[in-house]
Amino acid sequence: MRRIMKERYAQPTRCPICSGKLIVTQVTCEDCATSVQGQFLPNRFSQLDPEQLQFLEVFLRNRGMLAGVERELGISYPTARNKLDALLLALGLTPATTQDLNGHVAQQRREILDLLEQGQITAEEAARKLRSLR
Repeated sequence: MRRIMKERYAQPTRCPICSGKLIVTQVTCEDCATSVQGQFLPNRFSQLDPEQLQFLEVFLRNRGMLAGVERELGISYPTARNKLDALLLALGLTPATTQDLNGHVAQQRREILDLLEQGQITAEEAARKLRSLR
């Protein structure tokens, strides 16, 4: 027999008193109501704040292309890149090596030039985007 579900709220990730990280101590099956108690490590994504989660969703929806993130969020390329760096830091991921970054910049340059060639951006937009690359 299925239980009637009450309104659900997002899991809090920070203590409302001291802002410390919270741990999960009980989980319950929504079908049979079996509960398991203990101290469970949260996954790294559950620790993101709502703004970081929104950025991650937009980033994934745009298949990792910051140009699409720029357009969808109405932010500049440097701001999108800074938000991505902050997201990586929040997830505890190590930054890419210099070689990786150089390869990434080369890929971004190609993407910008492709957009220009396809007429999706103007020469001025392409120049601005190219200048903003590291």
